[in-house]
Parts: sequence; C-alpha cells; structure tokens
Amino acid sequence: MGIINDLISLSWRIWVLGIILPFLIAMVLVFLVHPFVVRVARKMSAMDEPDERKLQKAPVPVMGGVAVIWGIIVGAGATSVFFNSYALFTSIVAITVMLYVGMGDDVLGLSPSLRLFIEVLVIAFVVLMDQTNMNDFHGLFGIHKLPVYLSLPLVAFAGCGIINAINMIDGVDGLSSGLCIMASMAFGVFFCASHDGTMAVMCALSAGALIPFFLHNVFGKKSKMFIGDSGTLMMGMLMTIFTLHMVDNTSRVAYNFPHMGVVAFCISVLSVPVFDTLRVMTGRIMKGVSPFHADKSHLHHLFIEIGFSHVGTSMCVIFLNAMNILIWFITFQLGASVTVQFLVVVAVGLLNTTGFYYIVRRMDHKHAPYKALKRLAELSHIETGPFYNTMRRLMDRM
Repeated sequence: MGIINDLISLSWRIWVLGIILPFLIAMVLVFLVHPFVVRVARKMSAMDEPDERKLQKAPVPVMGGVAVIWGIIVGAGATSVFFNSYALFTSIVAITVMLYVGMGDDVLGLSPSLRLFIEVLVIAFVVLMDQTNMNDFHGLFGIHKLPVYLSLPLVAFAGCGIINAINMIDGVDGLSSGLCIMASMAFGVFFCASHDGTMAVMCALSAGALIPFFLHNVFGKKSKMFIGDSGTLMMGMLMTIFTLHMVDNTSRVAYNFPHMGVVAFCISVLSVPVFDTLRVMTGRIMKGVSPFHADKSHLHHLFIEIGFSHVGTSMCVIFLNAMNILIWFITFQLGASVTVQFLVVVAVGLLNTTGFYYIVRRMDHKHAPYKALKRLAELSHIETGPFYNTMRRLMDRM
C-alpha cells in the first residue's frame, strides 16, 4: 500500500498549504459568488430553455462555469501567499480561453470544426508552455518514450477527446461536475503523494470550486444553475492538463510509482465519459449523421428512461466510474503489469458503458433483472424526502 504510506508521510505543511487551504478557499469563494452569478444570468437572459431533447421543464441560468473559474483563479491568487502560483499560469490561461469558447458556443453556437481547431490550439499552448506531452507509454505493451511525430498527434487527439467527452456527458444534474470532482480528487491523491505541488494545488482548487456548484445544481431550486458549455469545456481542459502531467516522460507520479500504469489510471478516472462518448459517436457515424449531432443515446438517458431521478442517474453513473478506479487500484496493488492494468481498465470501461447499455436495452421488461432496476429507480426519487428538502432550503438561502 505504497500510496497510503506516501500520503501519511507527507508533512502537515504540505497537507494544509498545498491541499486543504486551496480547496477551502476555492469552495468558499464559489459559495459567495454563486448567488450573484445567478442574478446576472437571469438579468442577461443567459438561460437554458427547455425543448424536446432536454430534460428540464423550466429555463435555468447557464453561467455556472463563471462561478467555478472565479473560485479557481481567485483561489490560486490567495494561495500564492504560501505557494508560487505562477506555476499555475499555463493552466489558468488555458481554462480561461476554454471558458470564453464555451460562452461563445452557448450564445452564438460555434461550429464543431471551429471548436476543435481552438481546442487543438489551446492544447498546443499547454504543451509548449509546460513542456509536457503524451510522449511516454511507461512500459505499456513494452513501449516507453514516443517520438515527437507520434506524440503530438496523440496529444491533440486524446486532448480533444477528453474535452468533448466531458462536454457531452453533461446531461443531468450533478453528473459532469460530480465526475470531475471525483477525477480531480483521484488525480490529486497521486500528484500529492508524488510531491507534484503545482498539479496537487490545481486539483484541490478545481475540486473545491466544483463542490458548491454541484450542491446548487443538484439541490437548488431558485439557486439552480447549469454549468453550460463554458464550464464543461473548461473542466475538460483541466482533465486534459492533469492527464498530460500524469503521462509525460517527466511525470513525477510515474517516477515515484514505477509499477503504476499511469495510462491505465487516467483511463479509469475518465472511463465513463470517454467510453460512453466513443460508443455514442460511433453509433451516430454508423447511422450516417454527424458524431456531434445531439440525441438521447447517452448512458444517462438510459437511466432516465428506466425511471431514475436526476440525482439517482448521476449517482449510478458516478458509481460505475468509481468501480473502474477501484478495480484498477486493486489490479495495481496485486502487482499486475502496466499492460494488464490497461487491459483490465479498458475491459471494465467497455463493460460498464457499452456492455451495460446494450444489455439493458435488450432486457425483457417483465423479467426480474429489469424489475430490479425499476425498483432501484423508484428508490432514487428522494426529491420529497426530508434530507433533500433541507438541502434545497439551505442552498436557496445561500
């Protein structure tokens, strides 16, 4: 259990100044600014209107990404008293650009080709400024450092894939933000244990900034706000940056944990968004439509059709993703090679997205397995329960 021992051995200064402080600062900042952003969104009519494809029944403010990035940027500035926040410059510039791209998409509706072009440019900026790349497989299938002519196309393809996977998974309350909170914490554990202070602080800031939004998004009524393309593109960029620093040939994580499949770990952390998006886009292409054509074929749509609530759907999808991280961790702790870790993660990722989706689609609704899912769906409706109502009142007052 080397990772546990490494975390325990960290000094209290690293825990307080590098993790707890930026986490708390970002969280408090977003709690404070969230009501103001909701009011601004309503005055500007920046609302997500319901239609036949969307799941909400009333217009909802759609500037959540603004509140989240406020927490990250101001939190980074406040943390700079104890930590050289200049090291976060590249990450902050990249997510700010993606925030504006998303806002432009929310307002003007940018073409997919233009969005992809800008995403590639921003990824190139991160690669150039941080001198980090997806240029090492760290022993996966016996492959180590990759040549530039392979690593650059790989980072562009994988980075755009991660960004758009996070964007496309955003379909029910709390899903994209919940997945990114879990991902930030998972990445943060290994960055912290490896003494990668820059990325550990960035993970703490992003998790702290996302939690208030998540709570308002899930429980709020008057305070509910969607994160919008501005927020999902920003979060996707953050996940890409974390992956870059995890996989690069100078990765501190790979150096400190030489038997860890860092590629497998990254895939496990992002498994549901990545594998579900691959399935959806492949299905659209096979039907002869654009892979970016919106429909109701995502995994979360399946849970909604079964009868799960938004909260229940988000919790189930996040649970499926957490299962893949846990299975990877068990495989890693058992001493499996990096290739075996990768194969296990891919198999589990395909099973709990593509496999689960098509198995449930073909279930006889009269048989016990589907009835069990329906029963679980009924239990997921907690909107009238005392806990949910208490949280709603609390969020709407903040």
